[in-house]
Amino acid sequence: MTATAAPEVQVGSLSLRAPVMVASGTAGHGAELAPYLDLAHLGGVVTKSLFADAWPGNPPPRLIGTTAGMLNAVGLQGPGVPAWLAEDLPELIATGATVIASIWGRSVEEYARAAEALADAPVAAVEINLSCPNLEGRRGIFAHDPELSAAVIDATSVVTMPRWAKLSPNTDRIVEVASSVVEAGADALTLINTVLGMVIDPDTGRAALAAGGGGLSGPAIHPVAVRAVFDVHAAMPEVPIIGVGGVHDGWTAAELMLAGASAIQVGTASFRDPRAAGRIQQELLAVAARHGLDRVADLTGRAHRDGW
Repeated sequence: MTATAAPEVQVGSLSLRAPVMVASGTAGHGAELAPYLDLAHLGGVVTKSLFADAWPGNPPPRLIGTTAGMLNAVGLQGPGVPAWLAEDLPELIATGATVIASIWGRSVEEYARAAEALADAPVAAVEINLSCPNLEGRRGIFAHDPELSAAVIDATSVVTMPRWAKLSPNTDRIVEVASSVVEAGADALTLINTVLGMVIDPDTGRAALAAGGGGLSGPAIHPVAVRAVFDVHAAMPEVPIIGVGGVHDGWTAAELMLAGASAIQVGTASFRDPRAAGRIQQELLAVAARHGLDRVADLTGRAHRDGW
């Protein structure tokens, strides 16, 4: 048994140097976390989701802490793909990070425009955010509809790098949606995005967030993520999964891999400690080694077999 497991993992056709990535929406659009940890030692940095054009997001307040996590209604604020390519991506690449660009849209056509703008970008993969619950009136959750989700994946086929479909836990059709996007050309699945939630302000008696509801993230949603990863892996064991949702230490990362994930993303934990992804990665490698595994990749799917 080694003191630490080998960190390399495979997500479909993409080889990653390590198993832990920073999740979309939690690390900015560029190299914001570089002062706190070596981004080149992570599996990757997933950018905050980008629209084809600049987008202002929701009015404040947009974030509020909860008992076991955080509620956000940022509303996908961003500079737009062209500005990001010119202003943020070069600095991020200079850190040595593996870059995964995340995109979103309000229609199939808008997803297609964002993908076209990224077609020749020097990024390792494109994560297609089908599941953000913070659009006006809570419309636009493509990941609740298998046909619409598949249409988005088909419309983004202009990009030549792998495409990861980020799906929503706010539906009982997650396995059906997962099957649909894979058939449409998604190379991997990112499971899960935030859970719909709401907080009432005790002083005003009204919604605490300006947008009303928002997306719940953090430790509270971790069991939801484990179940989603487990169910989708059971239905489609050959499809690569990136597990995300409430990961805050090595064990919670390992739990998602045991359920079927090939790699992990760390999100809300980075708000509390911007060094969290690096710490969690080392803890995850140690968990694998303690159980006699030479490679962290050997964790994937073991809960479906004989466990340890």
